[in-house]
Amino acid sequence: MMMRLVVYALAVAAFLMPAPPSRADSEAGDEPFSIFLVRHAEKDGSSESDDPGLSACGELRALSIAAMLADVELDRVYSTDYRRTRDTAVPIAAAHQLEVSYYDPRELDEFAALLLKRKGDALVVGHSNTTGVLAGILAGEGGEAFDEALYDRLYQVVIAGSQRHAYLLHQAFTCRL
Repeated sequence: MMMRLVVYALAVAAFLMPAPPSRADSEAGDEPFSIFLVRHAEKDGSSESDDPGLSACGELRALSIAAMLADVELDRVYSTDYRRTRDTAVPIAAAHQLEVSYYDPRELDEFAALLLKRKGDALVVGHSNTTGVLAGILAGEGGEAFDEALYDRLYQVVIAGSQRHAYLLHQAFTCRL
């Protein structure tokens, strides 16, 4: 008898509990989306160019990021118009059958407003002095530049309605050349 009463109580409680919101229940444009931000991969330090490409380790890191994000739905891939950022973005964009769009790293507030207006899942490839700052702007939190020696940071900014939060992740890539 006691078992029947417990089962009945659980059934009533389950019936009265509101269902979690689903994508079908959300209003148009209110679906959560993520913006991933990464600094360009290791640049070629032996180059005397003002716009160096990637080192061999950088090329491997770019492929590693592409593999890491292979199952992530992306609507767009953005990069600054520098060779090292383009070379980092291209393998990821190609894996998602997307073109790389370019943004001006000196206009982060305007670019953040555009990303929030578009409400789509995106990857942004930037620099040590812009990636953390842009993540902070998008999340409405403090963000800052980081040391030029760091290449392993990956930010995910999750936007769900008026809620925004940045998560800092670290890539598990180690160059073995």
